[in-house]
Amino acid sequence: MANVAELAAAALTAGGGILRLAPTWVPRSFLQPGRRLKLHPADYYALGAHRGGIDERWFASTTPAANEGAPPDEGLSYCVHDGQRFTMQDAVAELGAEMVGDAIWNEFGRWPVYSKFFDNMGPIPHHMHQNAEQAKLVGQEGKPESYYFPPQLNAIGNNFPYTFMGLEPGTSKQDVIDCLARWDEGDNGILDLSKAYRLKPGTGWLIPPCVLHAPGSLVTYEPQWGSDVFGMYQSLVEGREVPRSLLTKDFPEEFHDDIEYLVDALDWDQNVDPHFKDNHYLEPIPVADTASEGYVDRWIVYGTVDGRQLFSAKELTVDPGASCTITDTGAYGWITVQGEGTIGSLKLQTPAMIRFGEMTDDEVFVSAPAASQGVAITNTGTEPLVSLRYFGPDANPAAPAVGDHKTT
Repeated sequence: MANVAELAAAALTAGGGILRLAPTWVPRSFLQPGRRLKLHPADYYALGAHRGGIDERWFASTTPAANEGAPPDEGLSYCVHDGQRFTMQDAVAELGAEMVGDAIWNEFGRWPVYSKFFDNMGPIPHHMHQNAEQAKLVGQEGKPESYYFPPQLNAIGNNFPYTFMGLEPGTSKQDVIDCLARWDEGDNGILDLSKAYRLKPGTGWLIPPCVLHAPGSLVTYEPQWGSDVFGMYQSLVEGREVPRSLLTKDFPEEFHDDIEYLVDALDWDQNVDPHFKDNHYLEPIPVADTASEGYVDRWIVYGTVDGRQLFSAKELTVDPGASCTITDTGAYGWITVQGEGTIGSLKLQTPAMIRFGEMTDDEVFVSAPAASQGVAITNTGTEPLVSLRYFGPDANPAAPAVGDHKTT
């Protein structure tokens, strides 16, 4: 096998700056798969029942999954070219700015974001993700994230299409301390302190670090920072025990029994914000008025975290028989969710069912130079060609702000 630098360079050249990616499947031992990821019904436990069911597919990921018992490459995307495979992580390390652009390479030296579909039968426990300062204490990075609920994958809402977010205004830190103290008594009651929002396909949310949230059972497209840190603050979900180790795993060991420390780790002002929805809810905003040209590109994830755009995402819909050239100011990971067509010289085909380990034609990574030069998209099918693509930090300075959907 040629070395990764040569192979990745050859793949980029052959694809006109676009790399074909293989599906990346990730299990979660504490959750029940929602079975809407198009994986074959026999394959949701392909990694073994002890690892848990597969409920996530990761996109353009150079971030390993922080799962107990996982192999070191779990969560990493693989590029496929000329019958050979190499990780996107290695390709970025070898090619640098040719892949991710000068700004991201010079500041981060890697692709610092990723996205995924997560798909569960029911809700996830109420949890937070540490911020950069907190995560650094355990040798990791913080994790702001965002959600978009693709209509194509959400014909069925499963058991609980609602997400608890934050804490009710007026909640005290002592209230949460009391919940954590009741961890071994069954349901510690933390959801009594929160509010659930009904999830609507075709909308989304922006979730900063240190904000509690219990994602509901819609299939969720989730652009986020390249980290897998979290702390679970709910002891029982749908009658299933949440091990206390999942509360403490990404805090320094000396604070694992310090409940006040664990509560102080929450961003209190954001959690009890009386205008939580106004400050976090997203609806799609068209990039431009192009419907008459046979396509519409829409912002689906936008806004800033602590004043900085850390990631953003768009949804492109191309009508049957139509073509367009899209130009972007940064590299992106692309997943096709409906229809068939081409992106540059590569085929796009949305699969109806995927066997574990099987290759598909629905996912690519578009390098920064290719994105800036413009990428040609053609719909060769009889239904709309719909794709989601996410970007790294500061890639879209012209993106809207949270709340702008009300004025467009």
